[in-house]
Amino acid sequence: MRVVVAGATGRIGSRTVARLRDHGVEVVSVSRRQGVDVTTGEGLPQALRGADVVVDVTDTPSRTELASAQFFGTATGNLLQAAAGAGTEHYVVLSVVGAERAQAGYFRAKLLQEEQARRSPIPHSVVRATPFFESVDALSRSDVHADGVHVSPARTRPASLDDVAVTVAHVAVGIPLFGLLEVGGPEEFRLNELAATLLASRGDDRAVIADPYAPFFGAVLEERTLLPGGEAHVGHGTLAQWLKRR
Repeated sequence: MRVVVAGATGRIGSRTVARLRDHGVEVVSVSRRQGVDVTTGEGLPQALRGADVVVDVTDTPSRTELASAQFFGTATGNLLQAAAGAGTEHYVVLSVVGAERAQAGYFRAKLLQEEQARRSPIPHSVVRATPFFESVDALSRSDVHADGVHVSPARTRPASLDDVAVTVAHVAVGIPLFGLLEVGGPEEFRLNELAATLLASRGDDRAVIADPYAPFFGAVLEERTLLPGGEAHVGHGTLAQWLKRR
C-alpha cells in the first residue's frame, strides 16, 4: 500500500507519517520542503502517482474564516484533483470536532473542506479531532484583556497529537468510512479551567475569565460544541503526561 501524506512535516503530519510506517506501508511525504505546493498544485501529480491512499493533514497558519476557507478550498481541491488523476482509492481528511455545530470561523472552513471530500468520487474518510493541548495552550496566552485572559467555558476532551496521529493512520490503512470518526482525549475539562491550569504551569498568574462570548478559532461556542459523540475513539494522552513532555 502506497500512502501519500500531505502536510507531512507539520506537528500532526510528522507523527502520522511515523504511525503509518508502524503499519508497514510505503509512505510518501508531501510538503513544500519536498518541492510540492498544495496551494498552486505544483508537483502534485508526480507526488501522488501510484497513491492508493491520500492523507490530508494540511493546515493554515490563519484561523480566520476567510483565510482558512480560501486555503482549504484551494489546497483540498488541488489534492482531490491530483488524487483522482492518480486513481487513488481512499482520501482521508483531518477535521475538527464541532465543525457542523459551530459553523463559524475556522470550524466553518473545515466543514467546507469536509464537504469537498464528500462530493468527490473518491471514497473518503473524515477524522474529526477535539482541540489539541497545544491549541488550548496558545489560546490561554492570546485573548488578553485588562482584567485577564477571556476563555470560553465550553466543555471539551483535549487530544494529544500522538493519539490523533494513531487514529488517522489506523483509518488510512482501513477501508473507507464514507463518513466520519471522532477522536478525543480521556479527560473532560472546561476550556477556561484548562487554560488556567496551563497558565499556572508556566508560572503565569494572570486571571482566566470564563466568558461564554469569547471566540475559539473564530467561533462562539455552546457548552457541548467541542465534545465528541459516544462512538468517538478515546485516546490515552492525559494532561499530566502532556505537561511532563512539554
